[in-house]
Amino acid sequence: MASQIINGTLGGGFSAGVATWYDSPTGPGSGGACGFENDVAYAPYNGMTAAGNRNIFQSGKGCGVCYQVKCTKATNSLCSENPVTVTVTNECPGTCNNEAFHFDLSGIAFGALANPGQADPMRKLGRIDIEYQRVQCTYSNIGIQFKIDKGSNVNYLAFAIEFVNGDGDIGSAAISSSNSNGWLSMKQSWGATWSVGIPEGVSGPYSVKVTTIESQKTAIANNVIPANWSKGQNYRSNVNV
Repeated sequence: MASQIINGTLGGGFSAGVATWYDSPTGPGSGGACGFENDVAYAPYNGMTAAGNRNIFQSGKGCGVCYQVKCTKATNSLCSENPVTVTVTNECPGTCNNEAFHFDLSGIAFGALANPGQADPMRKLGRIDIEYQRVQCTYSNIGIQFKIDKGSNVNYLAFAIEFVNGDGDIGSAAISSSNSNGWLSMKQSWGATWSVGIPEGVSGPYSVKVTTIESQKTAIANNVIPANWSKGQNYRSNVNV
């Protein structure tokens, strides 16, 4: 996944923050609080993920947002000073909120901040000062993905929304089908998981409309969720914002 700095609300240069790491030393982190589950281990995330504290996670509105993080030799000789891009896929509660902006990185991402060959010594530090800035998410030739929540049923459909270009976040979502009489507005249930009650007589395949928060860009994935959808299944569209 590449990144590009956005001016205005998504940019503004680097600011000071704190980073720790969790999971195994070479682990991909977790998609738990966002609903991404094990997707974090595979492309396009490839384990470059972060759990954010309250100001980053933002009650799930921060899920999918991309940041560049780096550390400097002025504070840590192990640092490469090269920024790496991470995606927010989880929440870091509790003591992570002792600082204004705290990134609990995957073991992979934390080690990537180090000079070549010094990832393990870097991880042994456990906690470092970093600089961060929000950047545009850029998923080359990848459409928005919908992961069906395991609590879904014929009367209730919920799914996590992944791989949104640009802002990375979701401001609103809606679904429609040939017999839904227009768009059915969804609500954020938790993390990046959005849900809607299915009226009697309405069935798939479902099209999904996703709008981002910052730029208000909209993508419509036509008939992306089949009528015979399965719990836990990913359905990848061919569109993005």
